[in-house]
Amino acid sequence: MRKKNILIIEDNFEIREGTSEILELTGYYNVLTAENGRVGVEMALENTPDLILCDIMMPELDGYGVLYMLSKHEQTATIPFIFLTAKSERIDMRKAMEMGADDYLTKPFDDVELLNAIESRLKKRGQMVAKSSVGSGESHLSDEEQHLMLKELIDSSRIKEFKKKQLVFELKDNPIFVYYIIIGKVRSFLSYSDGRELSTDIYVRHDFFGYEAVLLNEEYTDSAIALEDSEIALIPKDDFYELLFRKPAIAGKFIKLLSGNLKEKEEKLLELAYDSVRKRVANALIDVAEKTRPDEDGGHVLHVSREELATLAGTANETISRILADFKEANLIKKKGNAIRISSVNNLRQIR
Repeated sequence: MRKKNILIIEDNFEIREGTSEILELTGYYNVLTAENGRVGVEMALENTPDLILCDIMMPELDGYGVLYMLSKHEQTATIPFIFLTAKSERIDMRKAMEMGADDYLTKPFDDVELLNAIESRLKKRGQMVAKSSVGSGESHLSDEEQHLMLKELIDSSRIKEFKKKQLVFELKDNPIFVYYIIIGKVRSFLSYSDGRELSTDIYVRHDFFGYEAVLLNEEYTDSAIALEDSEIALIPKDDFYELLFRKPAIAGKFIKLLSGNLKEKEEKLLELAYDSVRKRVANALIDVAEKTRPDEDGGHVLHVSREELATLAGTANETISRILADFKEANLIKKKGNAIRISSVNNLRQIR
């Protein structure tokens, strides 16, 4: 199998050489290096690499300039392009992705994250080349066919590990990815100036999230944070758009999801305005229960903190403690170590 040629454009000697060493040790890549943007453009045009890793802040020509110049040449316009960025430059990634970058890595990155990003972009590029014909874009696909196509999209995307309480995205960020949970759990929420938070949704294994902002072409209207250590597939929005364009049936699937989410959020706002606190806490427990598998007796064991329930119900921690005690006394819930067991979701639905 032919080794892939990777071009690293980075003005920091240690990062440039360290990254090069990691790639060469795998035995799968030939590595070219450039110490600034101008040299990097010349080497890209001369060698046409399979993928480019490029720093943003460099002398003579920065990363944006490199990407812009290469986009003007036919032989380099479609080369997968990954930006290397410092954490302080995270906000600048909006500009980078809008210009056509395929992905980005935040420095410092580890070996696995680097190789994962490169392999996923090369795999995606290979699939695009193999599909030289877009196809008919049939309007009907079976559930199994939709599942396989979405799985292919996920498998070709970069997988990123998020630690518990690590932000996935923030309110008003520009959408770069659609997210898919492989392992773990994520909570979306709104923050208020007085320090309060209101959960807008909880996502679990096999859930897509973040697609609302991509489909509506607007900034995120809430933030998302990992509730536990999680593995999440980062699906570039351009790849997502491409699949929806080719397969209208899958576009219809996400439009239905979007419509359902908007309706659900509208209902939650009405609940906050008109429902009693007891009803809101009951609904919060039901929301979490419906995202967990029932146990052998048909009940649900919830591993959720009082703080998380408070943000879901839009109330204070102290209120949650009092109402949970009431529910326990009424045999609506039971304590199971640090967890809560609900024997009947239907009984909670009767709360007013």
